[in-house]
Amino acid sequence: MKYRIEKDSMGEIKVPQKAMWGAQTQRAVNNFPISGIKMDFPFTKSFISSLGLIKDAASKANLRLKLISFKKSKAISKAAKEVWREKHHHEFPIDVFQTGSGTSSNMNANEVIANLASKYSKIEISPNDDVNMSQSSNDVIPTAIKISAHTDLTKKLFPSLDELIKSIENKADNLRGIIKTGRTHLMDAMPIDFAEELNAWSSQLRSSKETLLVLEKKLLELPQGGTAIGSGINAHKQFTKYFAQEMTKLLGNNLKCISSKNFYHELSAQDCSVQLSGELKNLAVILMKISNDLRWMNSGPLTGLSEIELKALQPGSSIMPGKVNPVIPEAVTMASADVIGNDVSITVAAQSGNFQLNVMLPVIAYNLLKSINLLSGAMSVLSKKAIKTFKVNKKNLEISLSKNPILVTALNPIIGYENAASIAKKAYKENRPIIDVAYEETNISRAKLEKILDPIKLSKGGI
Repeated sequence: MKYRIEKDSMGEIKVPQKAMWGAQTQRAVNNFPISGIKMDFPFTKSFISSLGLIKDAASKANLRLKLISFKKSKAISKAAKEVWREKHHHEFPIDVFQTGSGTSSNMNANEVIANLASKYSKIEISPNDDVNMSQSSNDVIPTAIKISAHTDLTKKLFPSLDELIKSIENKADNLRGIIKTGRTHLMDAMPIDFAEELNAWSSQLRSSKETLLVLEKKLLELPQGGTAIGSGINAHKQFTKYFAQEMTKLLGNNLKCISSKNFYHELSAQDCSVQLSGELKNLAVILMKISNDLRWMNSGPLTGLSEIELKALQPGSSIMPGKVNPVIPEAVTMASADVIGNDVSITVAAQSGNFQLNVMLPVIAYNLLKSINLLSGAMSVLSKKAIKTFKVNKKNLEISLSKNPILVTALNPIIGYENAASIAKKAYKENRPIIDVAYEETNISRAKLEKILDPIKLSKGGI
């Protein structure tokens, strides 16, 4: 490989001849050969794009403030636009596990954009003095976390979440009136309409979305303009206002960016990231509940519940012929487990807000975006390959219902709890339908018992 010599405040360093980055990026590449996970990782591509958006909006704001020439601003915006359109993501080689402020990634963006802008304008453009004008890594990276999280939340997670909710509710509509045995403690309980069981899932998901929508707005409260510690040193007093306006234009879609109410808060802490991660964890827990319910209902096919049949997607065993497993729910539970782990990482990282700066920003960005992307993919797969395609084994549901001793609960107001318990135990012990035993042990006519113990009626509650 051929190299060229680049210089920075620390001296000379060799950089690959064709690389668009400069000395500070190369030092970071050399210093952090830790994970091999680069900042252009598929889950974090939106983070690189957000850096391009920030540099574009900052250049336009600086031009409006007459702090930079039109020629330089135009060239920087052109180069930055190519970055946020993902044309140069391969020029971001720094490991996720780097300097805690993310200074290396900010300088990576500054150097790439400066080199591209210099090429386009035919004049020298400085990564620090021009591309990074009115900015600091300390406000750029927190801003990039918010913008990238907002982008992936709105463009990836919400569509997948809406798709899953719609699939569940459509399935519920198709299954309304099909009564099954409810379960508490994994034990037989009162009957439930299959539709109500599914609509409980969609209610959970809708509740999670309501919280995410609140947090979505907070992600557009940007700390850009706080510069080094939150005081705004080396930035024009109007910079943050103009920056928010320019970012609003770049994001489009009727979104409105505003300046954070307190820059010291936003640079030293990552409260919004913690809140968002917490709700992503909650969403992961919901997906685990749904997936595990599906696995239980699908269990069998002969010795389990066998209430539903998930679509057979692949052979389930390398040694047991004909075995088919619930692979989609299993994959979703694993993705959910990873999201829960990401939340722990973000929680630990967020408490590292030492005085005026959090110093674990890159790992927060990585795990936050990873969680959003994992959940987006998991929900899409769960919707398409499990919810939409599973079939109900009505015969098995009916058999289980007829033998469910808990149906006797409906007789409590008539014969009392103790007498009802005695009937339930006998029915269970003799493996007989509850109605047969109740008819023998009470003076209630069979016709009346059929009415009282009707599973459809019991699924609606009341007396």
